[in-house]
Amino acid sequence: MTSPAGPSPTGSGDVEQQRLKLLAVTACPTGIAHTYMAAEKLALAAESRGIDMKVETQGSIGAENVLDDNDVKNADGVIVAADKDVDLSRFAGKRVLTVGVDEGIRHPEQLIERVLSAPVHAGGGAPTAPAARGGKERSVGYKALMNGVSYMIPFVVVGGLLIAISLSIGGHTDPSGGLVIPKDSFWMDVNNIGVIGFTLMVPILSGYIAYAIGDRPALVPGMIGGWIANTGELYGSKAGAGFIGAIVTGFLAGYLVLWIKKAKVPKFAQPIMPIIVIPIVATTALGLFFIYVIGKPISWVFEHLTDWLSGMTGTSAILLGAILGLMIAFDMGGPVNKTAFLFGAGLIATGNQTVMGMCAAAIPVMPLGQGLATLIRKRLYTEQERETGFAALFMGCFGISEGAIPFAAARPTQVIPANMLGGAVAGAIAGVAGVEDAVPHGGPIVAVLGAVSGVPMFFVAVVIGSAVTALVTVALADLSERRRRGEARGGVGAPVGPEPALVGVGAGAPGDVGVVAERTVRATEPAGASGSSEAVAPGSTDRASAEELAVGEVLSGYLTRQTVQVELGASDKASAIREMGELLARTGRVVDVEELVACALHREAQGTTGLGEDIAIPHAKTDAVTEPVVGFARSAEGVEWESLDGTRARLVFMIAVPEAAAGDEHLRILALLSRKLMDVGFRERLLAAPDADTLLGVLREVG
Repeated sequence: MTSPAGPSPTGSGDVEQQRLKLLAVTACPTGIAHTYMAAEKLALAAESRGIDMKVETQGSIGAENVLDDNDVKNADGVIVAADKDVDLSRFAGKRVLTVGVDEGIRHPEQLIERVLSAPVHAGGGAPTAPAARGGKERSVGYKALMNGVSYMIPFVVVGGLLIAISLSIGGHTDPSGGLVIPKDSFWMDVNNIGVIGFTLMVPILSGYIAYAIGDRPALVPGMIGGWIANTGELYGSKAGAGFIGAIVTGFLAGYLVLWIKKAKVPKFAQPIMPIIVIPIVATTALGLFFIYVIGKPISWVFEHLTDWLSGMTGTSAILLGAILGLMIAFDMGGPVNKTAFLFGAGLIATGNQTVMGMCAAAIPVMPLGQGLATLIRKRLYTEQERETGFAALFMGCFGISEGAIPFAAARPTQVIPANMLGGAVAGAIAGVAGVEDAVPHGGPIVAVLGAVSGVPMFFVAVVIGSAVTALVTVALADLSERRRRGEARGGVGAPVGPEPALVGVGAGAPGDVGVVAERTVRATEPAGASGSSEAVAPGSTDRASAEELAVGEVLSGYLTRQTVQVELGASDKASAIREMGELLARTGRVVDVEELVACALHREAQGTTGLGEDIAIPHAKTDAVTEPVVGFARSAEGVEWESLDGTRARLVFMIAVPEAAAGDEHLRILALLSRKLMDVGFRERLLAAPDADTLLGVLREVG
């Protein structure tokens, strides 16, 4: 929140006698290169004007050069160049200019001039990110949803795994009570801890969605609203609204708080607004609205779904199984899911165990299918999502459908339809096969413990349903990525045909054409084959001796003579990345060139790695490489890379690291390169170097 600036900048005293002091924060949501590029640009622009500037960088490696209280106290202004949320509360009373990280790279001088007349930040505002950054910037709603999901995931994983462990070790089947853990046992205590984790999952999701929109005043109404949404007894429903209700309450709380903040109040009341007035008003209004307005339709739906299902018991088993599977998979613990589950569980006492058998087969399909999807197409998922996928697989084995909620919350339009289709298939197969379940629980665990009859067909239903969910999820997610990012013009998954012979590789000798053709073939061979010196044509750069490599190592040996190319033959981004991937394959550290290229293109879809100043640094984190490796190539004509300043990429670095090394090492390489590339003289020497050996000599300046 900002207000009109006062007559003079705050903090520096007599600006006629003291150097101007500015602060800056740079941050990028997808990597560290843009973060450091913006930081270096701002620092250089300030230095050239005789201005003191300290820049805090908030990259994936964490905050560096953090601004302390003294820095803020003595500052004349603050520039926030960020494409992610940055907490502005510490800058209350200072002139604050918020822009996108690309502005820090493209127009640092203008930002320094503008910050001196920027509005004074009044405090109490939400973490702020600039609103307009082009079509590729995610919306506020999307970022809020992802914020909630990221905080929810640990609760899902911890709660689900503890429940699964307690059931598997301490549980047993009981005809009257399903899977039972003795009440006074150690494993019941473990189970209770897991239940607490699951109980907190929904309000955490709601609370942090609200927090991302309305800052701290929205956290309490968001969490309490999520708890209300998940507690059906408060509004006359036998089941809470689950994660879907949490998403609704999170957004309602966030935007309600933003609306309340706009109210003009007396000055004496302003200090208590964010800590007392706003939370109380928003929590009360949201809670009552959910109980009296939203809750009633949920209860009505629950009751009428139960009546409708009761009238279907005489219909086709395939149709009934498919409908129950659809309902089980729809909201994973919400009212629709609970309606189907309680319907099946209630019929067990009447002697009809086939309906519960249909439900039991559908229950594990969602977590198993989503976990399987993260294994099938790793490049579509973040590292955190892949870790959650492993946990979901484990939870699915124990019939904990909530293991799929993080995926459904993050990608509802892809995941929920896939879940429902897989659940319907599993339920229909179980129905036609006459699978029975004697306990009100689902998943492979009930079959292992002997509660299921028709075990082979039960597993057939689960396996086929999970496979359908996984394949449909991958297809829909891939299609969505292509549509949203425009990858149809040559991105991931584009048909790969024979590569044309590339000229000018290495030292640029005409004879290198044959070497490139041979390297293109070898790049598709196993690592051992590609590293074989016998397969290399005499005189090629692949035949670099151990002595040459030892002398020509840059960046801890990740960039060598083998991975330096004088002339890049590609004319577009996708072809350039493929050519760079093949260049890296010359080291023998690449086991799957196609996967490496796909990962690099997927990273481009998240945001261009064209940094401006004729530079591009594509990078990939993938197990398609066995060790970190860096390549460099020049392009005389330049390649269109959607760079921030509109320049074509003439200096192209490509970084590839295995997943195990995807943390600090990956970011360290990016930081070293981006900082050094700010040196105009260094860039000019790279462009002027006549051959690969001279290029390597210049590149040794990086470190």
